[in-house]
Amino acid sequence: MSSTTLALDWTPNTNHTGFYVAKAEGYYDSAGIDADFLSPAADDCETTPAKRVATGESTLAIAPSESAISYHTHPEYASLVAVAAVCQRDTSAIAALGDSEIERPRDLDGKTYASYDARFEDDIVRQLIRNDGGDGDIEITTPPKLGIPNTLLEGDADATWVFMPWEGLQAERDGIDLTPFSLDEYDVPYGYTPTVLAHPDTVAERSDELAAFLRASARGYRLAADDPDRGARALIETADVEFDEEFVHESQRRIADAYLTPDGEWGVMNRERWATFVSWLTDESILTDREGEPIPRGELDVDGLYTMRLLE
Repeated sequence: MSSTTLALDWTPNTNHTGFYVAKAEGYYDSAGIDADFLSPAADDCETTPAKRVATGESTLAIAPSESAISYHTHPEYASLVAVAAVCQRDTSAIAALGDSEIERPRDLDGKTYASYDARFEDDIVRQLIRNDGGDGDIEITTPPKLGIPNTLLEGDADATWVFMPWEGLQAERDGIDLTPFSLDEYDVPYGYTPTVLAHPDTVAERSDELAAFLRASARGYRLAADDPDRGARALIETADVEFDEEFVHESQRRIADAYLTPDGEWGVMNRERWATFVSWLTDESILTDREGEPIPRGELDVDGLYTMRLLE
């Protein structure tokens, strides 16, 4: 059996269900793959999933589009490639407490934002505020990553980035109202989140293995989309985490329709979506090199950021 390691972007949750379904149902075993999932809790998020791939610690990583873009502008590491989109629609949002005075993004001027310290993240949030007529003047804090969603509840930040079917649902079940701002609602043409990233050498040298892993994963996501409760059970039973089972089942039902295209395909990516996001980052002077210098339009190869070859 070949060994494939997937570095998760967060502790196991319903973004990851298809992978756990594939493991629970034996899809990876049938494909001759020994699949192992790495939780970021193992080192308290000291190493990003993308860096684990860049350094050879992991075969694949779960990460947003920005990670692929970032590694294509990094002088010290290989240009990582997105090989699949985990979700077809963005289920994330910038969220503030519902009982605060923040009713729309421009109200975040002068407020505190709890950041994951991801490249481009803070500038994307600032531009979201500007798109709503604000100045983008926010104070950035960088709490321990796994505790960031709690910063709102503890009064340590006024807003942060959350996934609504997970942290949003958690707040709802705790009786806490959130005011979410989806990026597309405020003219931020966000890319795919999350994606599956691979090292370009791995794509070239182990393409059959990666394709087999993605096929098995696609089966897992199709099952989770078609039968959310079965998907939830697989996540609960397979992930080494103590879950509130009722919560997981509800989260699964809320995210299930985000996994697949209208044609029932998992993982596919559209060039226009990648190109639009990169163009927006360029137009807003967010796309810069490691020294902060703007990268001119056309210098970043959009076609190099992702590949559909392994899905085909």
